Amino acid sequence: MNEMLLVILIFAALSLAVFLIFLLISRRGPRVGERVRTDASRAESATGAAPKQFVQKSEEFLRKLGAMIPRSPGDLSSEERRLVQAGYRRKDAVYLLYGVRVILIGLLLLFFAYTKGLYQNPLLYILLSILIGALVPDLWLRRKVSQRQWRIQMGLPDFMDLSVVCVEAGLGLDQTIQRVGKEIRTSYPDLSGELRVYGLEVSAGRSRSEALRNLSGRTGVDDLRGLTAVLIQSDRFGTSIADSLRIFADDLRVKRRQRAEEMAAKMGVKMVPPLVLFIFPAVFAVILGPAIVLIVRNIFEALGRGPQG
Repeated sequence: MNEMLLVILIFAALSLAVFLIFLLISRRGPRVGERVRTDASRAESATGAAPKQFVQKSEEFLRKLGAMIPRSPGDLSSEERRLVQAGYRRKDAVYLLYGVRVILIGLLLLFFAYTKGLYQNPLLYILLSILIGALVPDLWLRRKVSQRQWRIQMGLPDFMDLSVVCVEAGLGLDQTIQRVGKEIRTSYPDLSGELRVYGLEVSAGRSRSEALRNLSGRTGVDDLRGLTAVLIQSDRFGTSIADSLRIFADDLRVKRRQRAEEMAAKMGVKMVPPLVLFIFPAVFAVILGPAIVLIVRNIFEALGRGPQG
């Protein structure tokens, strides 16, 4: 019993350690405006210095551990693209991700070694540790990417409607994107952040077409990629940007309505498993339970084996 309790405690500590490591990677860097401020209110207190030093040392350890793993430049660029699409633009984020994988594999090996499974079948448990250690961060990153892409996709129709209004009012395309990005900062912060990066790239001297391609590449959203193609073609051939934006905005509204209808149609199918597994058994127990007990008691009494007295 004591060994089982110790195994449970070790597994709980392992899960907590992995969760804390994920928090280290998920921690975003400071904003540009916060970095350039010299306000005295940003001075750290003595009580908050120790936790920050611990986080910095942990990040440095994970960074060095991840940098030791041999990876091809293609793998690094692919992981960096996925991290950027998830919203993490830190240059060392990919090494932190690799460090998390190594730490997770090591913790799983220690856990399997303590439970004596590693000594009984070492090849199986080593492969299992490597598989889990590689898959869990990958699934977490994939979920982050899909959630952020969904939020950006939901904000595109409103962004398009505001852009049409601004362009028809006389603003240029770059000024429209920057203005609308500021307006939707509260409602759609992910899309607003990407539009702000677009504005910084244009201000730094990049061409509009290159900045638009970078915008679609950083998000990976199909609708935004289509919008990028429409804006580049309008800019290249000199067609009306307002008409192009209006047509594309109508198309996005139709797509959003179709997605809502699709989700509503799937609701009935998604409700079947919880109904069958949780609600129907309770209903049957409440309705048929007393009748089954009465039937069984009458059968036993008829056979003469019922309870006496």
